[in-house]
Amino acid sequence: MRRVLILGGGFGGLAAAHHLRAKLDHKDEIILADQRAHFMVGFRQTWALVGASTMDEGLRPLAALERKGIHFIHAPITQLDPDARAATIDGKSFQADAIIIALGAELASEKIPGFASHAINFYDRVNIPRAADALRDFTGARLAIGIFGAPYKCPPAPYELALLTRDFFARQGKAIEMDVFTPQPMSLPVLGQASCSVIENRLSASGINFMPNLKAASVEKNAVVFANGKREFDLLLGVPPHRVPAVIAQSGLTNGGDWIKINPRTTETKFANVYAVGDVVEILTANGKPLPKAGVFAEAMARVAAERIIATFENRMPTAQFDGAGGCFLEVGNGEAMMVQGEFLAEPAPRVSLTDPSEKYLADKRAFEAERLRAWLE
Repeated sequence: MRRVLILGGGFGGLAAAHHLRAKLDHKDEIILADQRAHFMVGFRQTWALVGASTMDEGLRPLAALERKGIHFIHAPITQLDPDARAATIDGKSFQADAIIIALGAELASEKIPGFASHAINFYDRVNIPRAADALRDFTGARLAIGIFGAPYKCPPAPYELALLTRDFFARQGKAIEMDVFTPQPMSLPVLGQASCSVIENRLSASGINFMPNLKAASVEKNAVVFANGKREFDLLLGVPPHRVPAVIAQSGLTNGGDWIKINPRTTETKFANVYAVGDVVEILTANGKPLPKAGVFAEAMARVAAERIIATFENRMPTAQFDGAGGCFLEVGNGEAMMVQGEFLAEPAPRVSLTDPSEKYLADKRAFEAERLRAWLE
């Protein structure tokens, strides 16, 4: 019997677990550990925030993996020794023949003084009810949506929230001033200036102020502090800086950097039979920009890692490679969405495009969620 240990129950962990279970011998053990009890596709938080749906409709218990022949441990991973292929989970040590690390990125609000006191972190699902209440009861004049660091998960999400929030207030007949600020030079740098202009022009047409190249230093009561001044707000919804989980930072996998370094094609780390996928890794595209941290890429990387583990177990030469193809949805309101799609690891530069908005892409977005919930946890 062989054992594969999967750390993390997001897109990457779930995709890897199911791919392995479908192809390995039933005697081989697949263990997935996560401190969270449920999986949810991240964009459902935005729907819940603006009252379009609820989080409960998209939550599924990870314990459902047990019915599919995958052992789930609901507990934090407190120690990782990649050289020994061992991890401590809930006080117990587990050693494995292969490990897939899919722990994602953690939110680090404490890196911005005043953020926790004066902003609502809408990337944390725990805060969504509070954020939804704040929007529903909003009587102020100025709403700010702020990106406080890069890279961050699901890059279109803050712009999607801005457009859907504008729709939300329009339905209520409320006229408010809205800002969206980012430390980056444009909305989605990996897209290039032409496509970013499409997004930024749509924000402008909706009466939303887009403010690039603004790195926040701190947050005060009703004001964000930048190097060159302040911007006032009555409500601030923020994306805090991201970082690797502490157990990863302490493991030696980051080589002193911010994220796990992997072979971008094979997802291998510097440790034998230890793979890392998804938001916890850093992959640079040919033009030096980071691959977006998105579930679709975590899923694709996970299948590559799983396929290479299977080949190794079967004494075959692993050939599976991550090609960087994928896309993200950007909902724009009025029942429509755009699609950011392309070949992100293409040479000599990513080939990425932004579609026109359509009802079809919003339907595809809903199907994207439904298909994964059904395949993985139902």
